[in-house]
Amino acid sequence: MPAPNSPKSPSPNPQTRAVGILGLGACMPDKVVTNHDMEKIVETSDDWIRQRTGIEQRRIALPTEACSDIAGRAAERALANANCNASELDLIIVGTVSGDHPFPATATLIQARLGAWNAAAFDISAACPGFIYATSIGSQFIATGKYRRVLVIGAEILSRLLDFKDRTTCVIFGDGAGAAVLAPFEETKKAEIVEFDLYSKGGDPQLLWMPAGGSRLPATHETVEERKHYIKMAGREVYRFAVESMVAMVRKAVDKYGKDEIALVIPHQMNRRIIESIIERVELDPARVFINIEKYGNTSAASVPVALAEAVAQGRAVPGKLVMLCAVGAGFTWGSIVIRW
Repeated sequence: MPAPNSPKSPSPNPQTRAVGILGLGACMPDKVVTNHDMEKIVETSDDWIRQRTGIEQRRIALPTEACSDIAGRAAERALANANCNASELDLIIVGTVSGDHPFPATATLIQARLGAWNAAAFDISAACPGFIYATSIGSQFIATGKYRRVLVIGAEILSRLLDFKDRTTCVIFGDGAGAAVLAPFEETKKAEIVEFDLYSKGGDPQLLWMPAGGSRLPATHETVEERKHYIKMAGREVYRFAVESMVAMVRKAVDKYGKDEIALVIPHQMNRRIIESIIERVELDPARVFINIEKYGNTSAASVPVALAEAVAQGRAVPGKLVMLCAVGAGFTWGSIVIRW
């Protein structure tokens, strides 16, 4: 599969206003499932998982928890961090492929939980770059002056979509949620969204997908018996595409801004070997790349916002310097955001 192209970003509209991040929040389920726990469920080993993915454990939601529960808690923490009341929100966007229901949107359930009755709410389905897509969309409403406060969330309970007889997928994914409150930069003075790039390349959905449950293959006894309501992944093809697309995005940012300006790269935590390939091929300082995959595994749309919240809490975002977020996922979809802290 050829490396993805990186078209030039359009010139910014001089009439738009700068957008910043006002607050961040994350929520990980309390239940920890280690690799040794996985050994009791499926034919695998701690050594096999660590060597191939870098994962040591993951978080799994309780049977009573749904996507809106952990996403709601992440949202509440982001609002508190932003010193923002839910009544101030104009819009809520949730990036997820594992919402509470096929419809209504999980964002509307979070709106009700928060009491954000002045906000419009909708979901987007962009898989692992879901938070990046949501943030890019939400920032445009603020940039044009339409809205002042936008809540964006990346949240997944992928454990409900995993086939625990398939060791190639069930050991990789975990559950979690991360959120950010966006606002005009002149009000935040904290973290300015400098630019974003979004990409997609359809045509091979079967490389990473859940075959049944939609209008193409609605649920039947046969689809359930054939285990078509679980995540299926062509590991080698996905790995190769992820490396090429992530490297292209990081290299583009490095070429544009210079390595000295980029204090931190926060890649989607999908596989430690993929992240190490980015470091090697773009010749990055490993100390400037944030990694937490060993604790949480691949949490899809939650991966980037959770890592961003942790990195900021640890003081890894350097004032005046850039933070780059990037992710690739099913579709294929991929994207990046550059933020000046």
